[in-house]
Amino acid sequence: MRFKDVFSIIGPDMIGPSSSHTAGAVRIGLAARQLFGRLPQRAELYLYGSFAETYQGHGTDVALAAGLLGWGTDNERIPEALAAAEELGVELVFIPSQGIVGIDDFDVRFSASFPTMVITHSDRVGMLAEITSCFSQNGVNIGSMDVDRRSRSGEALTVIEADSSFPEELVQAILEIKADLSIRILDLS
Repeated sequence: MRFKDVFSIIGPDMIGPSSSHTAGAVRIGLAARQLFGRLPQRAELYLYGSFAETYQGHGTDVALAAGLLGWGTDNERIPEALAAAEELGVELVFIPSQGIVGIDDFDVRFSASFPTMVITHSDRVGMLAEITSCFSQNGVNIGSMDVDRRSRSGEALTVIEADSSFPEELVQAILEIKADLSIRILDLS
């Protein structure tokens, strides 16, 4: 087995009880907050697999709330995250579910372990070539990329994980592509 870093062996500095159901869920909440761009007033949190089966007993609900509040995995207030969210007027609805996991109803996958750019754009010939060319011209290496689209020539979503953070020049270059697009950046490092 190949380990990318020491956290692959010992896990993150965290408040328990479970590294996957608590620390992992905090990071998912943080990723959702960064994708949304702010603390939501209401959030429906769909839980899949073991999260759906044990979310209250393992603290997944509390951890997701902590991440949405912007708290890190080592924040000692994690056990009070649900109460803190309620005090801020945030309505959280936890929904055990099955089905597709993605972003904005697009079926895409990413780890959030690296700086991640989420680009919503029109699906047209050459669009991905233009986007990846911007990365090359700005010296940013793409580690992985996943794309989904609603239909031919319809709306598409591209998720790119990179080896480094995204310089403002790269973001501006992508925004200048002649297309109706938006960019969201996720960086949990």
